[in-house]
Order: sequence, then C-alpha cells, then structure tokens
Amino acid sequence: MERAYKLLLVGIALCFLQIGNAQSVFGKWKTIDDRNGQPKAIIKVYKEGNKMQGVVQKILEKGKENAKCEKCDGDLKDKDILGMKIIEDVVEEEDGVWKGKKLFDPEQAMTFRCRIWLNPDNPNELKVRGYLAFIYRTQTWLRVLE
Repeated sequence: MERAYKLLLVGIALCFLQIGNAQSVFGKWKTIDDRNGQPKAIIKVYKEGNKMQGVVQKILEKGKENAKCEKCDGDLKDKDILGMKIIEDVVEEEDGVWKGKKLFDPEQAMTFRCRIWLNPDNPNELKVRGYLAFIYRTQTWLRVLE
C-alpha cells in the first residue's frame, strides 16, 4: 500500500512538472509567417543566466533548408541561417513579458527591438513582437510538443 501511495505521489508530481513546463517561454517553437500563415522554422528559446536567447534549430521552408544570410553584412554575411542566434540577451521585465534590443530576422537582415510573451489564453502560443521605431509586427509561434 505504501508503494502505491509513493507511485501516486510521483505521478502527481510529474503532472505538475509537465504543467509548469508548458507555462514557460522556453522550449522549441515553430515560427509562422504572419503574412502567409506558412511554418518557417523551429527556434529553440532558452535561458542563459537571466537572459533569453534563441537559435534557429531547423528550417521548415522547402528549398531553404541550407539557406545562407545573403543580405547580411559583416560577420553574418553568407553564414548559415541554421544555428544562427536570432534572439539575444532579452530580459524579463514584468509578469512574464520579455523585452530586448536584439530580435534578428535573417531573411531581411534586420535587427529589431522586441517584446515576447506567452498568450495568456493559450500557453502553447508565444507572441513575438518586433519594433522598428514606432512600427511593429507581431507573430504567433507555436510550441513544439515532444
């Protein structure tokens, strides 16, 4: 009986661990092009110290799997987009909202200020907003469940 009780407690703990994990901005996210609705890439969002980072883990667009950053300047010129860091040193500001100055779009070769947060109605959606001056675009990324 004691063994069954311990197994039940472990099972409950694992459920809470999964629920807690599902509420995090960290993990793998499928980017969706906000203009055409097509999936573009898988981004691994992770924490390094107290800052958010994000790297392109897989390119989903057909024919672009080995794309290079052709429009980029400097060190990024003609570098592989796969493995490229596109979110860098973003910090948590308030209630799960992350803000920073480096959200990089390799397709446009542009860096934006950003605001990133979980959709409060669906924790499997990550809202990613890039700012250029007072103009912004928001994409919804979908959690990759493994």
